[in-house]
Amino acid sequence: MKSFSGKVAAVTGAGSGIGRALACALAAEGCHLALSDVDAEGLAETARLCENRGVNVTSATVNVARRREVEDWAKNVVRDHGQVNLIFNNAGVAHAGSVAESSYTDYNWILDINFKGVLYGTKTFLPYLKEAPGGGHVVNISSIFGLFAQPGMSSYNATKFAVRGFTESLRQELDMEGGSVSATCVHPGGIKTNIARTARMDESMSELMGEETGALTANFEKLFRTTADDAAQAILKAVKRDRRRLLIGTEAHAADWMQRLLPAGYQGLVTGALKLNRQRQSAARRS
Repeated sequence: MKSFSGKVAAVTGAGSGIGRALACALAAEGCHLALSDVDAEGLAETARLCENRGVNVTSATVNVARRREVEDWAKNVVRDHGQVNLIFNNAGVAHAGSVAESSYTDYNWILDINFKGVLYGTKTFLPYLKEAPGGGHVVNISSIFGLFAQPGMSSYNATKFAVRGFTESLRQELDMEGGSVSATCVHPGGIKTNIARTARMDESMSELMGEETGALTANFEKLFRTTADDAAQAILKAVKRDRRRLLIGTEAHAADWMQRLLPAGYQGLVTGALKLNRQRQSAARRS
């Protein structure tokens, strides 16, 4: 897919962050939009930003964790736009906490949104993409945490590793079919969005990392260097080039190489660095 002009793209999580940036970037290239989010207010603002670009924009409040809502939305997208060429499974949430102290409720919550949301979006839209004139493309957003793991992120790691494996398998199936639909898995590093502020963080993270949860959130946000607009542009370029995998940000590339060079040994480096930081925090509080 070398051009988005005249195509129709469905974007989940379009109410803010990368989803909003993708919607605006696609609209600027003449792509019609079907937007969804659970945040009705943020969704309406994204739609407003895109409607003056001369493209058709529809929006719907959709919880991607509920398969029926995703299926109904997809049907309405095709009804309203006549076709759909791209699905960006972007909606996602974050949770942090130790395995021992995190609840099953928290694990189920993040699995339902981060993995099942991608599963529902892919399977529901795939038949429509195969029928669409001009070809189709599935874009699934994983994470830097779909490349390597770290303490306190087991639930998030589990979902993002799952998105990676699912999408890579899908891409190979599509290659074997030889049709007009392809797939890309995206691994962003630190993107300037509100995901850290809206994350569920268990109190066990304070003991694990040696800092209060509020300070942990602030420190995570300091690592976010890439803008959502830059991430969106990189994603659209990757679709045009039919990339299998896209790494966004220097930290994503560093994590990828660390995992390649030290597939098991990197874990010791991570835990060593985190233990040292915990010792420093403890010493600072005593002084």
